[in-house]
Amino acid sequence: MAAVVKAINAKIRAHPVLNYVCSTHFWGPVSNFGIPVAAVMDTQKSPDLISGPMTFALCVYSATFMRYALAVTPVNYLLFGCHVVNEGAQLTQGYRYLQWTQWGGKEKAALAAAAEAGKEKVEEVKAKVEEVVKK
Repeated sequence: MAAVVKAINAKIRAHPVLNYVCSTHFWGPVSNFGIPVAAVMDTQKSPDLISGPMTFALCVYSATFMRYALAVTPVNYLLFGCHVVNEGAQLTQGYRYLQWTQWGGKEKAALAAAAEAGKEKVEEVKAKVEEVVKK
């Protein structure tokens, strides 16, 4: 049985593409791509859901592992690409967080909501006035 497993392993390792697909240099980044995909999808959500400390931690994490991906032998460009995408998404989220919490985004949203509520109230009053005038 061990000889069969050894023969199968030798056959896989002899083929360069199969050898790469069966390595951690491939499956590590592939499984890690869930983080940047989630971050990119989160850019469509409300900025009040963003955690500033977690976004900062993920920025540091991605920057660190971008460097690691280039430092290992052989260089892991798939891991590097994964962390480039994640770094970009996290920086976008960080900007949205700062815009919302520090640069008046929350206040602007509240003002816009109040203006919209005022417009709706004006429409209601206008409809009531027209109804009274018709009588």
